[in-house]
Amino acid sequence: MEPAATRGNPIVVRLPGVLVDLFPGARRRVEMDARTVAEMVDALDALWPGMRDRICDTRPAIRRHMNVFVDGERAMLETPIPARSEVFVLTAISGG
Repeated sequence: MEPAATRGNPIVVRLPGVLVDLFPGARRRVEMDARTVAEMVDALDALWPGMRDRICDTRPAIRRHMNVFVDGERAMLETPIPARSEVFVLTAISGG
C-alpha cells in the first residue's frame, strides 16, 4: 500500500469564465489531485498565481461572492473531496 502522501485523489474542477479570463492560460476544466477544498485552492494558485486571492479572503474562507460545490453540495475550505469528485467554483449571482 502506498503512503498517504503519495496516493492521488483525482478530481475535476470546473471554473467560471469570469475567473478564467483573469488568468492567461487558465482553463475552465482542470484535472488535479486534492483531498480538501483548501488543497484544491492551493493547487489552483500554484498553477495560476493569484487565483487563491480571487477565491478566498484573508480569514481565510471562501469569499462571499464565490461558491464552491463538491458533488453538488456547498463546500467550505475544510470540506473533504472524495476521489473522482466534480468540484464547481461559481460566482454568486446578485440582482434586484
